[in-house]
Amino acid sequence: MTETLWVTEPVRFESQGEMCAGRLYLPTRPGPHPLVLMAHGFAGTLEARLPAYAERFSQAGIAALIFDYRHFGASAGLPRQWLDIDKQLQDWSAALDFVATQPALDRQRLALWGTSFSGGHVLTLAAQRADIKAVIAQVPFVDGRAQLGRPLQAARLAWAGLLDSGRALLGRSPRMIAVVGQPGALAALTSADAEPGYRRLAQGVDWRNEVAARIVLHLPRYRPIRRVSAIQAPVLYLVAENDRVTPAKAAYAAAKKTPRAQVMTVPGGHFDPYVAPLFESVIQAQVNFLRTQLLS
Repeated sequence: MTETLWVTEPVRFESQGEMCAGRLYLPTRPGPHPLVLMAHGFAGTLEARLPAYAERFSQAGIAALIFDYRHFGASAGLPRQWLDIDKQLQDWSAALDFVATQPALDRQRLALWGTSFSGGHVLTLAAQRADIKAVIAQVPFVDGRAQLGRPLQAARLAWAGLLDSGRALLGRSPRMIAVVGQPGALAALTSADAEPGYRRLAQGVDWRNEVAARIVLHLPRYRPIRRVSAIQAPVLYLVAENDRVTPAKAAYAAAKKTPRAQVMTVPGGHFDPYVAPLFESVIQAQVNFLRTQLLS
């Protein structure tokens, strides 16, 4: 019988007076353990492939905490499916505060792991904090201006965002748009691989393909690339060379500005690193990086 190298337990912590739900993966060896804090990308929830990463990190002796943002998944917050950048950054900070209260975790050995939209979040946070020892930014969102699509599509999304913002001012339910859709659909992500790729991640998961449209008005102003030069920790950028969602060119530009950047480029598109056949090489590189930064 194979020895179990990790255990899991549900956790809850408070962010701005509301509950965030998560799951803590702990190595079975004696602690306190280094920790990698993890959350998903644009409108994602922790069940969508994050456990696969967390299990491998914990097998390597590094605890992992995955969590849902407020308004998504198992966490509290109304209205549902409201993606707010400032709120999500607050949730990351609240999760770090929670970690500091856990005797099984070593507060001096902390890493951040973000993917896609949360790849921008971890870069933003690491630029603000000196207590982060390592960062993994997988296919990261680094520059909202690099995400601007075709003018007609951008105008349609902006109009939906304005309608949703107006409904918010009137206290009405959100005007939703799809998270992913076919090219030409009224959706946040419409590259040819977006819908099949996202649905593959969310297979078997209770995931909703909708988000409050107001977020599209804020995306062009979210530019983590402007802050990466302040990051003191080593950063591993995982870049997909054919990424049509978060362009590789922007990620390379961010890495060039990051003082202690390492870059791993993989073939394929935005959604390929999460799953076979690329997942094994991706996770092994990330485990090796965290071992070097947190266990050496």
